[in-house]
Amino acid sequence: MAIHYYLSAFPMEALIASELEPKQFGSYMATGSKKGSDELIIFAEIEGDCTPEFDWNYAKEKCTPHPNGDPKHSVYLSVYRVLEYIPLQSIGSIYLTTRDGRSLELTPDAGARYPSDRDYYLYQELCPIKPLIVSRLDPMKFAAYMTDEKNHVYTPRLLFSNLKTPNFEDPENTGHTGGFLFNKKGHFLSCIASISDPEGKANKTFDRSHVESFSFQTIEDAVYIGDGRELKIYPMPSVEEIKNIDYDWGRSALLY
Repeated sequence: MAIHYYLSAFPMEALIASELEPKQFGSYMATGSKKGSDELIIFAEIEGDCTPEFDWNYAKEKCTPHPNGDPKHSVYLSVYRVLEYIPLQSIGSIYLTTRDGRSLELTPDAGARYPSDRDYYLYQELCPIKPLIVSRLDPMKFAAYMTDEKNHVYTPRLLFSNLKTPNFEDPENTGHTGGFLFNKKGHFLSCIASISDPEGKANKTFDRSHVESFSFQTIEDAVYIGDGRELKIYPMPSVEEIKNIDYDWGRSALLY
């Protein structure tokens, strides 16, 4: 059986070897072998032997079929500082896995355009840090800022998504933005005001624990991976596209 290598980005960061195909792996990680778990999972398939920081020989030694012929589900190679060491070019498709184990594949698009003309953005950082940020920086500039070692606090690489924001003037038709922002409307508007001054701070932490209620239906444009030099873009299909791609996934993700 072939060995696959997966970068688990959310809810935990890890490098895992497995004989399961991506969607089988997503189902296993989300629901567990005994179906006692139910978590949203974000992971990416990566190339093996792509960096010397990890023991790939250990994976090849341990990731072998069980005596009864069943595939090996998982061999952990690391649970710390994985994203920063995997070369961007070695990261393939990203998979969004629902709580009942259905996975939607997002492929990187080198020609994709990201929104660059908005007054503000709402970013959910997903790996290796997880705050919810209001920013006036577009995705490329945001990734560059967050990974700039000249800053007092930075991360070498960041996986994140921009989220939908509500229309407070028309709450009945604002789409899947979740009640979280409506419940903290005052704080949200205050954060927007604080980053509106071009001479002031560009980013404001809106919430440090929102990730607990993060859902795929709130992703607006894409999932991004950036390191300040390059931004890898994984466009999120529209609801209508998802109906054609994988209707059951969309239903599991509560898109309709």
